[in-house]
Amino acid sequence: MSNKILCCALSALLLALSVPVAAQQPPKIPRIGYLGSSSSEFDRVETFRQGLRELGYVEGQNFVIERRYTEGKPDRERTLAAELVRLKVDVIVTRGSISTRAAKEATATIPIVMAQDSDPVGNGFVASLARPGGNITGLSNFAPELSGKRLELLKEVVPKLLRVAVFGNASVPGNTQMLKETELASGAFGIKLQYLEMQISKDLETTFQAAKKSRADAILLLVRGPVALPYREIAELAAKSRLPTIYSGREYVEAGGLMSYGVSLEDLDRRAVTYVDKILKGRKPADLPVEQPKKFELIINLKAAKQIGLTIPPTVLVRADKVIK
Repeated sequence: MSNKILCCALSALLLALSVPVAAQQPPKIPRIGYLGSSSSEFDRVETFRQGLRELGYVEGQNFVIERRYTEGKPDRERTLAAELVRLKVDVIVTRGSISTRAAKEATATIPIVMAQDSDPVGNGFVASLARPGGNITGLSNFAPELSGKRLELLKEVVPKLLRVAVFGNASVPGNTQMLKETELASGAFGIKLQYLEMQISKDLETTFQAAKKSRADAILLLVRGPVALPYREIAELAAKSRLPTIYSGREYVEAGGLMSYGVSLEDLDRRAVTYVDKILKGRKPADLPVEQPKKFELIINLKAAKQIGLTIPPTVLVRADKVIK
């Protein structure tokens, strides 16, 4: 009887000791993989992190971000995506189709959130925008109708606009549709267009020289990802040509370009957070529709305007979301 009592007492003691040990096991902290092109994109990563904080996430306590950047070397995408998969992250956030494709090839089970993609269906990432159907969802930044709006802005800035050189890249998804929208707008404004293929791997200066040779009054640039673009070089060549140039993204203007009108990538980064939140709470990417861009921004660089002797009309300046002086 005494042996039975002793055994029960020992069992109870062991159980009592094991409870605190189990209670001390830290909860699993969700790990978010972030696959971007450059570590210099601090503002956009910070926007993403701020969005998480606004939803109650505290970095280091209930989430950790594993950031990986190609630093301008797209061939590193597959290696970095595979690295995130080996780390067993809970979700991967991608910035652009090259990153998304690398993540898609690396995993068919870990959820992938596109912070931006020009053509999710055409790229084969989702079955449809309404019903993605796989492990990928997120946001599209495709808005081809903005090309016509850019031409309209050029017309306002250069009232005597007659000829515009349009720089595009056939490898960029949506290039054809953006060009079509530009052509529709050109008819309404009586502007003649000349399409010039911009090959990033070749000498960019020859493309600008071709625009000058064709007696273009201005340049409209369609290209924005998924190619590695030397924004500063392009902005400098535009200034050297003394041709007013409008771009599809603020990156060019921040690098010294004249003006841009396009989708707000900051807004897309903030909205990507809601997808991550839903997935971490149990939702499946297949059931989360891909959303279209909602916020657009006009950025103007007055330094660049002064450099080429151009005066931006007050009616255009007042509509700008940001003016660089």
